[in-house]
Amino acid sequence: MRIFFLLFLLFPLAELAVLIKVGSSIGVLATILLLILSGMAGVLVMRLAGFATAWRMRERMARGELPEKEMLQGALLAVAGGLLILPGFISDLIALLILLPFTRRMLLNAFQRRVEEQASRQRAFADDLRQREAGQKPNVIEGEWERRDS
Repeated sequence: MRIFFLLFLLFPLAELAVLIKVGSSIGVLATILLLILSGMAGVLVMRLAGFATAWRMRERMARGELPEKEMLQGALLAVAGGLLILPGFISDLIALLILLPFTRRMLLNAFQRRVEEQASRQRAFADDLRQREAGQKPNVIEGEWERRDS
């Protein structure tokens, strides 16, 4: 719940504060031009990323491989394009960080580790379910315990 509070209330306020600060430093017209240019760059990134991702996915599928990494990269590039389209310099900075190949690779590796951890946790429970459906006894270690409050 706190993350939504930050995203929907504090992030726009921070963007507005940065816009006012930049506008007072470089002028209103230059600030508006920068916002328009970043929006146009976002549209361009989304178009190019879509075509490039589709091309890489098609190549991997033609080789008989699953294009999971290409799909995730395409999603990250789409997020970066969307952040560039949003008016504001903080979102543009985040988008530029996503567009850098080494930071995008770090994000993909972190996401992949998290998915693998979650899959291994679910696999432990899935094995017990499969054994129950097959009529076998699940791997349960029985024991006794008692609670001692001091």
